[in-house]
Amino acid sequence: MDSRCQYSTFQRILQPTETGRFQNRWLYLAVFTAILGNLSFGYALVYTSPVIPELQQSPDPLLRLDDYKASFFESVFTLGVVFGGLTTMLLNDLVGRKLTIMLSSVPSVLGFLIMGSAQAVWMLDLGRALTGIAGGMLSGTVPVYIAEISVAKLRGRMGVGPQIMLVLGTLLLYALALVLSWRWLAVVGAFIPTIMITLMCFMPESPRYLISKHQSNEAMEALAWLRGPEANYQHEYREIEASLSSNVSRFSCSELSQRHIYKPMLIAVFMRIFQQFSGITVFLVNMQIIFDSTAVILAGRQDAVLVGVVRLLSVSAAAWLMDKAGRRRLLFVSGVIMSISTLSLGVYVKLDEFKYNHTSSNASFENTAHLTAQHLLQHKMTDWLTIIPLISVMVFIFGYALGWGPITWLMMSEILPLKVRGFASGLCVVVSWVTAFILTEFFLQVKHTFGLAVPFLFFCAVSILGIIFTAFCIPETRKRSLEQIQDLFQNPKAPRAVVNN
Repeated sequence: MDSRCQYSTFQRILQPTETGRFQNRWLYLAVFTAILGNLSFGYALVYTSPVIPELQQSPDPLLRLDDYKASFFESVFTLGVVFGGLTTMLLNDLVGRKLTIMLSSVPSVLGFLIMGSAQAVWMLDLGRALTGIAGGMLSGTVPVYIAEISVAKLRGRMGVGPQIMLVLGTLLLYALALVLSWRWLAVVGAFIPTIMITLMCFMPESPRYLISKHQSNEAMEALAWLRGPEANYQHEYREIEASLSSNVSRFSCSELSQRHIYKPMLIAVFMRIFQQFSGITVFLVNMQIIFDSTAVILAGRQDAVLVGVVRLLSVSAAAWLMDKAGRRRLLFVSGVIMSISTLSLGVYVKLDEFKYNHTSSNASFENTAHLTAQHLLQHKMTDWLTIIPLISVMVFIFGYALGWGPITWLMMSEILPLKVRGFASGLCVVVSWVTAFILTEFFLQVKHTFGLAVPFLFFCAVSILGIIFTAFCIPETRKRSLEQIQDLFQNPKAPRAVVNN
């Protein structure tokens, strides 16, 4: 069925009688529908966290995972995301933002169904890769779609929506893992993209995309639906049209030498590199393994749920602060929090390893049947220290979700010029998840070879470099329209004004 026909039908059904009353309501509905895909993405991303420990103990030898198979089961998802990102480079500008989001549901549903019915490890890997492809398509499309349909004063709040839903997806998985087996977790995962594709049929395409394709009538209808009949959407249409008039030509590689093209692309790419090398994907997909390896005070699955709740609360705080404190300030605060938390976690693990080795070397000299009161007191005093890994991970997740998590996605869609937005957003997804693949593929091997402290201290160093990068390279985009942000790179010395609407 033609999705444009469905959208027109839905528009007639939902036309309000008191037009001013619903001025932005349908905008919220369109954003919510798009970010349902991120709910599925977050769910798929952390699927391995409770599943790998369960499959490592599987009685079925065809499904049992050793360290090598577990590492690949984790990391093959990121290869799927890379492929999905490459696909997005083509689809975003060829078929549009809306249809690309809808198409992502196909590999997502297939992937979860294959994992849920898996009879061998290769089926698990195939299903995991397919859900990764869906995630890559969503990563490069949903932020762009939201940025292009939002108004300037709401773009920060709307732009953090994908991150909130991604966090909800991870929390949903962690919570369901307390009561469901790995097969039923996969079955539940297949339902979310099914709901998303159904609702997305009735949503409008991005007005900026439609204007760039010279579909003026459809663009005007989309703006009227998104803004409300009483809004001055005709003026916004003329602004977008004027902005695109000199930039709607096909992108060529020779244009990469132009400052207003290469600078925002480099900023967006390096933000993704710093985001991934901060260690976030390693934390998420290995959450239970990390907690089980640090003798934390609670069971690994319970710790994962607590961390998911903290992440949800912090990303919600970021949504409220995004358009108040500004992007750069939140990135600074986020970087400082992440560096301190990973440093404390690395130091704790290193001291714990030293203590374990020291205890083992002296074990032959002690008779455990004759423990002194001093030994028992030391044991009780150190028992409460096992809460440090949980607190450190919670603080790290809080810091990430406050800044480097949502803002990286948001600014990618804000600073990239329209003519390269589809290509560059796909490039950002590819770069981001290639680095994620490297980290997830080698994390367990580094952990077994050098100890758990080494990767945590590496993540600390990357977070510090991210703070320096923010100070010298990242511009403030708060309260600026997409056209003003583009002008910021084209005419860096021109006087600036902010949007007050």
